[in-house]
Amino acid sequence: QVQLVESGGGLVQAGGSLRLSCAASGSIFSISDMGWYRQAPGKQRELVADITRGGSTNYGDSVKGRFTISRDNANNTVYLQMNSLKPEDTSVYYCNADAWSVITRTSRRYWGQGTQVTVSS
Repeated sequence: QVQLVESGGGLVQAGGSLRLSCAASGSIFSISDMGWYRQAPGKQRELVADITRGGSTNYGDSVKGRFTISRDNANNTVYLQMNSLKPEDTSVYYCNADAWSVITRTSRRYWGQGTQVTVSS
């Protein structure tokens, strides 16, 4: 099993910046893709950004040019640098990782507990 621990959420003023991190740990595993999703009240969960192990990235349209995703493979950690934050970015942000277990020989997507990001106007 894989556990994802997120940190960095909080309250920030519009136009400000925030950096989220998510570290994966647990039993023997190999992580491929990692990413961030968000879900605000009354809305469906949407992709924020994802990144492959090789470093290829993809961003949701609403955050392109403002957010940057990166990862540290040595520490199984993914980051999300959020700049020029807007009130509409207010949401619960969830980290995810696709991991393959060498014990069960299966792969699945794991999710973090979510961290609240609130942007005031």
